[in-house]
Amino acid sequence: MKKIRATIKFILFVVATLGLYGIWFALQLFIPNKIYWRQLAFRSWTRSFVWISGMEIELIGEPPKAPFFLVTNHVSYVDVAALRAVVEGVFVAKAEVREWPVAGRIVRDMGVVFIDRKNRRDIPRAGEEIIQRLNDGEGVIVFPEGTSTKGEDILPFNSSFLEFAARTDLPVSYASISYRTPPDGPPASTTVAWWEDISFMAHLFRLFTIQRYTAVIDFGEEPIVNTDRKQLAAELRNRVKEKFIPII
Repeated sequence: MKKIRATIKFILFVVATLGLYGIWFALQLFIPNKIYWRQLAFRSWTRSFVWISGMEIELIGEPPKAPFFLVTNHVSYVDVAALRAVVEGVFVAKAEVREWPVAGRIVRDMGVVFIDRKNRRDIPRAGEEIIQRLNDGEGVIVFPEGTSTKGEDILPFNSSFLEFAARTDLPVSYASISYRTPPDGPPASTTVAWWEDISFMAHLFRLFTIQRYTAVIDFGEEPIVNTDRKQLAAELRNRVKEKFIPII
């Protein structure tokens, strides 16, 4: 039964993703407000993923209104759908994602800002691109841990993601994200968190075997400003850690 459920969800996911992207790609040449059209397509995909995967969202605190710069911990690709379901924004991702087959092209066209952390000269360019997104009235979301985790703890935040924010005195909002599955189901640490040496598709199929799960998103009260990027990273991590619910 679980495999049948997962297969049906997987087919729906592929159809929804390629179908929505195809519609966006065909019409974006003619619609004048490119940013609104991209946001609408991304929002529609988010809602489809939330429904298909059986996600329920428990919201704590008040989500920031765009434009904003938001940092959160990172557990899984599922974070993108969970966060995008409650805030209007684009994401910052490591440059490697751009090279993913098919998915790389789609996320690039959805406004993702890529950053090569190994190349310090790329950080100012990414910062300028983020500022442009903010000036366009969009929110920007970043995962400063730099990788997804099992959800047992919060990794140190990579301050390179925050360099431009420190230089420009930009207020940084923060939130924690965690997941839980029903008591009679498999743990979220294996079905939702993506940390094992397993491909995206294999893990996605595993996620689709569960009937439902809950994303718990807890937003901070006030944004943080600090002109020292390392201090800013440490303070944001501490604030997120205070709100974080370890995944079991």
